[in-house]
Amino acid sequence: MSRTVSSWILSSARNSIVLQGKGRLYSICIPNRNKVKWKLVFPKTHPYPAGSCSLDDTFSLKKAFRHTSTEEEQFSFQLSPSQINDILRAGELSHKTLDVSGRNGNSVLRFESNQLASNSPMEDRRSAATCLQTAGMMFGVFDGHAGSACAQAVSERLLHYIAVSLMSRQSLEEIELAVEAMRPVRPILQWHRHPSDVEYRDITARYFENLRVYWQHLLDLDTELGFSLEEAMVSAFKRLDSDISLEVQAPQENELMRNIALQVAFSGATACVAHIDGVHLHVANTGDCRAVLGVQEEDGTWSTLPLTRDHNAYDEFEIRRLKREHPRSEEKTLFVNDRLLGILMPSRAFGDVQLKWSKELQHSVLENSCDVEALNIYQYVPPNYHTPPYLTAEPEVTYHRLRSKDKFLVIASDGLWEMLSNEKVVKLIAGHLTELNVQKPQLIFKKPVNLGYMHNLLLQRKSRGLASLDQNICTHLIRHAIGSNEYGELDPDKVAAMLTLPEDLARMYRDDITVTVVYFNSQAIEQHHRNH
Repeated sequence: MSRTVSSWILSSARNSIVLQGKGRLYSICIPNRNKVKWKLVFPKTHPYPAGSCSLDDTFSLKKAFRHTSTEEEQFSFQLSPSQINDILRAGELSHKTLDVSGRNGNSVLRFESNQLASNSPMEDRRSAATCLQTAGMMFGVFDGHAGSACAQAVSERLLHYIAVSLMSRQSLEEIELAVEAMRPVRPILQWHRHPSDVEYRDITARYFENLRVYWQHLLDLDTELGFSLEEAMVSAFKRLDSDISLEVQAPQENELMRNIALQVAFSGATACVAHIDGVHLHVANTGDCRAVLGVQEEDGTWSTLPLTRDHNAYDEFEIRRLKREHPRSEEKTLFVNDRLLGILMPSRAFGDVQLKWSKELQHSVLENSCDVEALNIYQYVPPNYHTPPYLTAEPEVTYHRLRSKDKFLVIASDGLWEMLSNEKVVKLIAGHLTELNVQKPQLIFKKPVNLGYMHNLLLQRKSRGLASLDQNICTHLIRHAIGSNEYGELDPDKVAAMLTLPEDLARMYRDDITVTVVYFNSQAIEQHHRNH
């Protein structure tokens, strides 16, 4: 790498203005990534470093790949194509839905997902599950800030809260009786997880107890009809956020549980969850994750249908909402530098009790805690903090009745949408689907089939480049998100650079990226419309 370019990159990192504090607080302004002349960065004479990426290193690159600091005197941006693929594909997850007969009568044909870390450790999380005691499937993407604790907790718990909210009174009574009698409880969800997806089993019992208190509350409501799906999602979001706030205030004998509760409450997470049951699609969104439908018209053209709004300072509805909830004297201080109270980009989120509690409650909880600095808890009360709460986890819920022309749903954290527009994402997926179909070899066997004929078929397949194409669409999107140049073209050198940036520099150029793409079964949707 040339000394001039190296000095420029290191200088840009070391002179950056970042919010200071013991904890990593919230997102930072990201420079225009496409203006960097990546072609200057890579000397073609450097050999590729050895090494490979395993599942154990899904969200943090090995030393041979990724440097830990811009303070290092020498570092290289060289990666071989196979090393790049190993890194990009490490978090891939895919699942095809089938019924007991091996057929697919579900409106969800399959889903694919992937993640790429920028923060170390990664602050994004994802969830996917099939409802076992109610109908439908759920998919969630969770974007953490000020640490990963809140996103982790929400990813483990929120889908259970939604599922419980949807259960009939009889089902809730059966579960309660089973728990009282200390009998096994039938599973509520079937999870679809990547082997490296984190799950903290040590605190599952505590989470279960609070979930039980929630379903007991639902039983106390004494409503036979139960919630609509929209009401269930709103209730689940709000109740989980309330539990997160109350858990950290409750006395804790176990220091580990106390520390986890503190980290969850004082970090934050946005969330976007889709519930799909037949042709009924509901999307609940809190914050700036996003859900977009890919629609193929009868003439073959593609269009986008956004199902969420980004809850931030750029949204007029959010600005008006917050102004209604606070005195007129605070109108000019609600958003400062396009951030809530000058601090937080999203205007809705789980956790973040610093923007929900009174100053007195924050002081009381932290005063009785152990070393909060060791837990990376950021202690800061912003100026003009007069009438909390300023933040809510209440979601906006969108309903959409699926049509046969609705081909897929994309749910992703803002790390993807900062890089690619809705239209670009749908275009990339549509093009990828076309390319996959074109490259599939036509297995029309001539009789008799011999080894030479099969060998020729394999050579044809190889020549079409099928092996080099990302089979997981989310990997394809992430590759383009980090590697597109100013002309919208994929630049392999830029991909390598973005994957090997030192940890203290990477966050300036890209955020954590999490993507889930759900493909719909057009035949099942058409059949449903015919039958109804």
